[in-house]
Amino acid sequence: MESNKNLGEFEMLVLAAILRQGGDAYGVSIKQDIEARADRSPSLGALYATLARLEKKQLVRSTMGEATKERGGRAKRLYTIEPLGQRLLEQSILALRNMTDGLVSWRFGV
Repeated sequence: MESNKNLGEFEMLVLAAILRQGGDAYGVSIKQDIEARADRSPSLGALYATLARLEKKQLVRSTMGEATKERGGRAKRLYTIEPLGQRLLEQSILALRNMTDGLVSWRFGV
């Protein structure tokens, strides 16, 4: 599928957050991870639109978790990264590293 080959920056952030959280990733936890690690504050609408797009591209899979008292008896939609999603994320990160390697004027603050 041709549309699976390139990931946007926000797609990369979402996939990384899902991968980091394992099988416990859901909308709010993904948003919080992006806020904490990438210093961005995406709207839930933008996040859920991206999750739907990634699921349509077969890069992530979602399942319904158990209903909980804390959520008023509602279940969470849990997201996991598919092997293709992980492979494309790794390729995107490698491409970015290759492009920035050797840039003397680039300061990463480390």
